[in-house]
Amino acid sequence: MAHGPRYKVPRRRRREGKTWYSKRYRMVLSKHPRYVIRFTNKYVWVQIIAFDPKGDRVIAAAHSRELVKKYGWLGDPDNTSAAYLTGLLASLRALEKGVNYAVPDIGLHRPVKGARVFAAIKAANDSGLKVPCSEEMYPSDDRITGVHVVEYYKLLLEKNPELCKIRFSKYLERGLEPDKLPIHFSEVKNRILKEYGVSGGGGG
Repeated sequence: MAHGPRYKVPRRRRREGKTWYSKRYRMVLSKHPRYVIRFTNKYVWVQIIAFDPKGDRVIAAAHSRELVKKYGWLGDPDNTSAAYLTGLLASLRALEKGVNYAVPDIGLHRPVKGARVFAAIKAANDSGLKVPCSEEMYPSDDRITGVHVVEYYKLLLEKNPELCKIRFSKYLERGLEPDKLPIHFSEVKNRILKEYGVSGGGGG
């Protein structure tokens, strides 16, 4: 652990792994709203936030619990598909409020190619909300729609049906056949788009 006469104790939120202050400072200087993506152990949360000296102001937000309660999402509420759908919902709400551009804020998440945070950012750009990001960082459409889950499910079902039932028990409990995940993703995506008067699309 660092020590010495010049050692400065990091601020509490930095010690707790919640805020990267130097990065946040640069975002504030941009004077653009932030497109904030955060994950809990179970959910995805996307917010479009404007800086205010009196405290950050949330312009629009979406939580993956809404996917389940309002749009009938039966997949996991914290996976890549859920990140995309939550980002889509938050972005459409931001566009309604007149926000057309936001800077990405992935917090302390590592910028790993294909990570869930970039699925949420892709959703923003797909919706028309500009959030700067290299397209190389986006997950593939197959990963966003769940095709990779279907491939793994079929492989496991053939090799070990009992293990397959265990691994996909949550899907089955919710009433979703794992091999129908891409179709279900498109259905939920189209429900969101329809609510906001946008023509639908099947993929990510």
